[in-house]
Amino acid sequence: MGVMNELINADVVRSLQRILAAASPGRTFPGLAGMAGRLDPLSLRERTDLLSRALLADLPENYAGTAAIFRRALEDPDFTGWMIWPVTETAATLALTHKEPADFEDCLALLAELTPRLTAEFAIRRLLAADLDRALAVIQGWTSHQDWHVRRLASEGTRPYLPWAIRVPEITDRPAATLPILDALYRDPVEDVRRSVANHLNDLARHAPDEVVAAAARWMAEPDGNTARVVRHGLRTLLKKAHPGALELLGFAPASLAVTAPQLDRTVVELPGELGFTFAVSNTGRRRPGSPSTTWSTTPRPTAPARRRYSNSERPSWPRASPGHFRSATRSAK
Repeated sequence: MGVMNELINADVVRSLQRILAAASPGRTFPGLAGMAGRLDPLSLRERTDLLSRALLADLPENYAGTAAIFRRALEDPDFTGWMIWPVTETAATLALTHKEPADFEDCLALLAELTPRLTAEFAIRRLLAADLDRALAVIQGWTSHQDWHVRRLASEGTRPYLPWAIRVPEITDRPAATLPILDALYRDPVEDVRRSVANHLNDLARHAPDEVVAAAARWMAEPDGNTARVVRHGLRTLLKKAHPGALELLGFAPASLAVTAPQLDRTVVELPGELGFTFAVSNTGRRRPGSPSTTWSTTPRPTAPARRRYSNSERPSWPRASPGHFRSATRSAK
């Protein structure tokens, strides 16, 4: 993870300080500046948390004042990349700390504004954990947002098992809570959004396989040109587990077979000799129109040669030998 850690390095810290200072005349952000030399031993997540704590010390104590600075910073095109992660975490912390009535929804709106610059999918988890229904009421509206980054955030930010992110137990406990978001996005014109939907569906399959298959069936009933691919990717874990509903939805219906009794090619076999037989295996379940029954025939095989029986008085005395030698001795005694 060494290379990943450098996504937030001293240069990123200095750039963030410059941008926020320009957006907040009179503030110099000394706490943030002091963090540039303290990053080396830290992971990417630890660097994010370190910078967020510094921002909380440098910025106004109330959410509204800090949100205003962040929004002014968005006017700078350089306010982008991995510096955005600690910014989103700072916004979420302030919104949840002071709990002013309007802060929760405004923080969600701010995260939607910030997400095109990197992503706000990690910080949004804390708002989901604080009040899932309240957050989802806002996030559902993002599914028709004109910016595909925000639409992706609606799906990716609410995934049950989002990598690198904190878990939101209520999402796994209530798998149906996020399905309306996926229902609205599975036909999105942007591949990144559709891939997020598929990954989200696959996450849900861990705890709610039947609900996931039902959702996929709804989508296949009203598909576009990409729906089959989204469904296959979303059901990949269930397919590996041979979930009957997932298999059937993708055309692998459970087999229903009938096997006829074998038909022998003769009624008497002279030893040594050969005996051939045939049988038919038919698909009696659903199959594609015109699909025929399949018949397999065996290749006649030589029957085993008759073995001579000995009385106790004439039974040969074979030496102790390997099983292979014993079989050879048996054949030579015919």
